[in-house]
This record gives sequence, C-alpha cells and structure tokens, in this order.
Amino acid sequence: MNRALIDKLADAVLFEGYILYPYRPSVKNRQRWTFGSLFPQEYVGEASSNRTQCLIQGGPTTAVEAVVRFLHLTNRQVVRFDPPLTDWDEAAAGTPVESIRIDGRLFQSWQEAVVREVAIAPCELQSLGCESLRTFAFAGSRAFEPLRSEAGLIPAAFVREQQPVVGSIALSASPLRDRVFRLTVDVQNRCSDREPTNRDWALLRSLNSAHVLLGAQAGQFTSSTDPPEELRDLAGECRNVGLWPVLVGGEAEANLMLGAPIILPDYPRLAAESPGDLFDGTEIDEILSLRILTLTDEEKAQVAATDERARQLLERTTSLEAERLFDLHGMMR
Repeated sequence: MNRALIDKLADAVLFEGYILYPYRPSVKNRQRWTFGSLFPQEYVGEASSNRTQCLIQGGPTTAVEAVVRFLHLTNRQVVRFDPPLTDWDEAAAGTPVESIRIDGRLFQSWQEAVVREVAIAPCELQSLGCESLRTFAFAGSRAFEPLRSEAGLIPAAFVREQQPVVGSIALSASPLRDRVFRLTVDVQNRCSDREPTNRDWALLRSLNSAHVLLGAQAGQFTSSTDPPEELRDLAGECRNVGLWPVLVGGEAEANLMLGAPIILPDYPRLAAESPGDLFDGTEIDEILSLRILTLTDEEKAQVAATDERARQLLERTTSLEAERLFDLHGMMR
C-alpha cells in the first residue's frame, strides 16, 4: 500500500473535528469526536461497529491489505496542590480543577488523542472465502507531569489517563462474477467491562474517528460512487455502514481505497494552498485563519493551553505572511 499517498488524506479525515473554532474549551468543544466513533456495545444509542463493502476486480491471487486507524483518547486532568509541593510525589493528594495559572501561564484540563493503527497483512482473494479476523487491544495507562513554578515549587500537575480499548477487524471476500469479488471489512469495538455512566466515559473506551484503508496488489477497486455500467447492479448491492469507500490516488489508478466516515468524492485532494491542519473541516481556511488572527491575547493563551496541536495551529496561523493569506482567498482549477 502506498502509505505516502494515502496517509495525508487519511490524517485529514482522522482529525476532522479534533478541535473546533474557537479552538479553546468553549461550549462548542464540549461535544467533540462527532465523526466515525465506535462506542462500547453497552453504550446504547451509538454505533459500536462499521462496515466497508466494495467491489474489487482481479484473480484468485490478487492480494488485499486492510488497515483500521482511530484515535485513542487520553484524559488530561489538572490537579492542584494546596499548599504547593516542594518535591514531586505521585501519591500526593490534589484537587481536580478545570485550569490553573502558574506564573501567568495557563494550564488546561483537556482530552488529548493518540493515533492507533491495526493492520491485516496482504491476503490473496482466494484465501478470503473464510473470514480473516484480527483482534487487538491497547492497554490503559496513567502518567504524571508535575507543573513547576519559576520558584521551583509544584502547585499543580497533569494527570494523564488512558482507558484500555479492545476491538477487531475482519476481512472477507466472495466471488460474484468472473474476476469480480465483493470485499467486506468489519470493524468492531469489543470493550465490555461495565455499564457506561456517560458519554465521556464511553468516549475514553471508543475507537474515535475510525476509518479503513485498503490496498490491492494486481487488482483494482471499483468506484462505489460511479461504477461502470456493467457493474452498477453489483455495486448497488454493497452495504456500507458508517463509512463510505472512495478511490484514492491518481485518477488512472484504482488500487487504493479509503473507507471514510465523512462524505467524500472519489480521488479527493487536499488544497495545496492550505498552510496546515485547521481541524474544523466544516469551515474554509481563509475564514478560519482570519478569525484566528482576531483573537485577543487572552483567547490565544487559552488556545495554546489546550494541547500541542492547537498551539502549533496558532503559531502557524499568526505567522502567515500577507501573500499566503491572499492565496487562501480563492483559486480557479
């Protein structure tokens, strides 16, 4: 699989909605992770699985590989110590707070995210008559980061906690016509330890922004959006749940497919004019960049305190030259 070609596009999908303008803990950012999340099965009302189904043309020895990617959330909690600690002690009792200022710098509680990947190695279509299943698990963790003042005291700390996530990815293929197969990828959240208490509890145990990458060797995927006439009936019988398969790469190629949780056309492209990730994909770069430039110093400090990705976004946007901003205004293609 040509990962250099597909990864940048897949990352844009992965971080769609990661942090929304105004890029700080506002009401708008209380409800993040709105695209493609697979929740624990016990969390009623939300999906716990998705399915990508498409046609592939090839022979019995055509090989297919699949990768599921998602965000594993980390809860970052600010804990205040009163009085401040003189030496770091992980066992010290502190008070959870939303935020704290230390020597004028703001530190904020937040939900961070780590990218996870699970792959099924290339399998020949003739071997996929029976389902190829891989289960996976990522362990929970707990880590501390003392926050020191200029005087050397420790008035607070970050406590980062990850809950374990468990899931599976199943890949199967069935022959339909001569050199035409139906390929199916099922992804399932298999977390099941106790009854969920609320959405935040469930999100920490979810496969967030989950999507699927597919690659073919010596074979070609068929467009699900605009299939050729002779395959239109078979393509119409494919059932996709939570994801939609789109062709990726050059328009003369058909060996890469992205199962995306948002609506995309075949052969989607990232605008070359974009200076970098803005995460809030429902807006356009020019509007967001101009809005960021109007933030007050206090608002910018709040953005920088959310997490490293937000800080980099802020620095990149505030350093844009006028010519780069003009490039965002419009482009005829």
